Amino acid sequence: MNPISVLCTLITLYLICIFLRIVLTWFPLDPDGGMATVAGLLYVITDPILGPLRRALPAVRLGNLALDLSPIIVIIGLGILQGVIGC
Repeated sequence: MNPISVLCTLITLYLICIFLRIVLTWFPLDPDGGMATVAGLLYVITDPILGPLRRALPAVRLGNLALDLSPIIVIIGLGILQGVIGC
């Protein structure tokens, strides 16, 4: 297996983690449930990239709702990276 295909696979897995994290924010989770453990793992995996970006880029206010743009920026950036390396 060449290094490019390994990198492409890792990027794809990271994108899946980000999408799962986004979806899990739509549902209330029981802190003692199994999904809370999965959510915690996703936060540990994705926070090193999303955290600093979230601090640098404030949430967009839509009335009483705040839209976090950091996952969208990371998804776009990883998509561009995949295009550049030829995934």
